[in-house]
Amino acid sequence: MSSMDVAVVGSGPNGLAAAVTLARAGLRVEVFEAAGTLGGGLRGAELFESGIVHDICSAVHPMATASRFFREFDLASRGVELIAPEASYAHPLDGGRAAVAWRDLDTTCERLGPDGRRWRRLMEPLLEDSEAVGDLLLSGQRGIPGPRAARLLAGRTLAHGSRLGARLLRGGFAGEEAAALLAGVEAHSVGRLPSLPAAAVAMLLGHLAHGPGWPLPRGGSRTIADALVADLTAHGGVCHTGQEITDLGQVEDARAVLLDIAPAALLTIAGDRLPRAYARRLAGFRYGPAAGKTDFLVSGPIPWANPETGRAGTVHLGGTREEIYRQETANTRGGADGAPFVLVVDPAVADPGRARNGRRPVWAYAHLPAGDRRDPSRLIRERIESYAPGFTDTIVAERSVSGAEYERYNPNYVGGDIGSGAMTLRQSLLRPAVQWDPYRTPLPGVYLCSASTPPGPSVHGMCGYLAARSALRREFRLPVPALGPGETDRTEPGRRAGLPVRRT
Repeated sequence: MSSMDVAVVGSGPNGLAAAVTLARAGLRVEVFEAAGTLGGGLRGAELFESGIVHDICSAVHPMATASRFFREFDLASRGVELIAPEASYAHPLDGGRAAVAWRDLDTTCERLGPDGRRWRRLMEPLLEDSEAVGDLLLSGQRGIPGPRAARLLAGRTLAHGSRLGARLLRGGFAGEEAAALLAGVEAHSVGRLPSLPAAAVAMLLGHLAHGPGWPLPRGGSRTIADALVADLTAHGGVCHTGQEITDLGQVEDARAVLLDIAPAALLTIAGDRLPRAYARRLAGFRYGPAAGKTDFLVSGPIPWANPETGRAGTVHLGGTREEIYRQETANTRGGADGAPFVLVVDPAVADPGRARNGRRPVWAYAHLPAGDRRDPSRLIRERIESYAPGFTDTIVAERSVSGAEYERYNPNYVGGDIGSGAMTLRQSLLRPAVQWDPYRTPLPGVYLCSASTPPGPSVHGMCGYLAARSALRREFRLPVPALGPGETDRTEPGRRAGLPVRRT
């Protein structure tokens, strides 16, 4: 292989964030991706008809609005338009009822009736310190947090995430709608409910719904990957596709190696190089429940029984709070009974250009036990049909991926866990192992930068960005570069001669 300063293995949002940061610091960076296309969880494809793009993994990106990396990278100035629908998410219930989290907090509180005052008390203070709250939760979680943001989060997280708090709050909402609306966001943690990590996720995602919203990129998630790759190659980076790294010896010429892979994969490619104690810690890393995915091509908007549901970019299907808690907890124990929690996105609600000739993509995930081998299509269709009668009649084509198959698609998704690690309290703070620098491995110059490191899953790029900062400091003694377009890199005077730009 050609001479390089840094090898990045894996081209998901974290791998690309690390590569962009290091290339902007003047280093020669090469990215190695086993798949035929770059982007990892940001990939998109025209699955059924030309011109209709389906998001293969992630579709909605509230964390991109909260991320320091993307804030500095400035997606908008690079042609990536994040479109936030007027309703961030909706939660239909039996009898044609639906709770809706509108971007406008006043509208949300008004529609929640007697529960609106409590909802405002929960979300409004977080909105006032939104950037600090986001920076706290999307950090390496090793520094001293800002006192106000920490205080705001601590009170809400403890109240909503502890079992005692959940029991006390059962009577806190007058109706089922507000309780279900909050529980649906907690379920994004994909694990036992209630829990402190799930409550923290709910506080972050919940308040963002009333600020920047839960946006979708115009044209699909792959536009974010395209922007990252364009910046990387503009700074001398090289991307290799269809090139799997199965042994660290393949990149031994690099001064630093950043791995956007799960701990299980590190154990494989490192062989017997890792110290036994660290290898045991990685082997003990826990993975969470699976996601089963179905992509639909449909002939029209989803016929929701409650029309306001159709104005939301994201829809949660899980029933009442008690039903969501019961089913999500059962998944962590391997139980396969009961109707699963399902997330549904109709991208054309926010981005009408995603629909062509009356047809449009629909994206849907079901939360299932780890390693689940069932075709999720029937489970998802039945869930949608129960709140949108006639949906099945609109289906033109569909493609499903079971939890077990998701791991084959992306080895980072062990057992179908798209979060690359269970969001338990311990693993929220100490992933992937107990050590001060969670990105640095005992091997010289080798770093983990996947969602198995802090701050964890979602498209925010912070795992890669923080790992790159650690490598810059320890391996190269270089400052952190500016990330914005048009900004002069702080390392420009000492920039190394870059490698030829090429993509294979």
